[in-house]
Amino acid sequence: MHRHATLKARHPTPNSEWAAGSSLANAALHFYFPAMPEQQVQTISQFEWYIPVLILFLVAAGFAFGMIILSVVVGNYVNKWRRKHLPIKDIAYECGMLPIGEGNSRLSVKFYLVAMLFILFDIEVVFMYPWAIVYKEMLVNAATRNSILFSMISFLGVLFIGYIYALKKGAFNWKR
Repeated sequence: MHRHATLKARHPTPNSEWAAGSSLANAALHFYFPAMPEQQVQTISQFEWYIPVLILFLVAAGFAFGMIILSVVVGNYVNKWRRKHLPIKDIAYECGMLPIGEGNSRLSVKFYLVAMLFILFDIEVVFMYPWAIVYKEMLVNAATRNSILFSMISFLGVLFIGYIYALKKGAFNWKR
């Protein structure tokens, strides 16, 4: 018997489907495959399903460690004539400048004030977008009609109080 299924077609006869006034879909050729001999079903354990993943992990780990080892070997071979230990090589590289002075210099308080003002007056937009999106939907419901407007008015009120406080403290006076 052949290994591949043979394709056989049954053509409609004029007396059967064509003559009965059937649609074009019913008049299409009907194909069928002859019965195949029973094949044995092979069961696969759950562990065997993960073998390709394990192989992929081993290949990835081997590639990573191989590249590290290869870079050390090639680096030692190429740089064997440049292995002189100089004291300048032990100095930390700081953007091309020699590191003179203490490492952590203090920043002006104005920097922190500007950062806090940015957070105060910029994050409000993050809260206003969702409110603006659901505002029309919340007006339809009578239970939320008043609360949605007053919640945003109270939020903007707290924001306005923060703005007045920063204005009175002179936080917006950039020249001092």
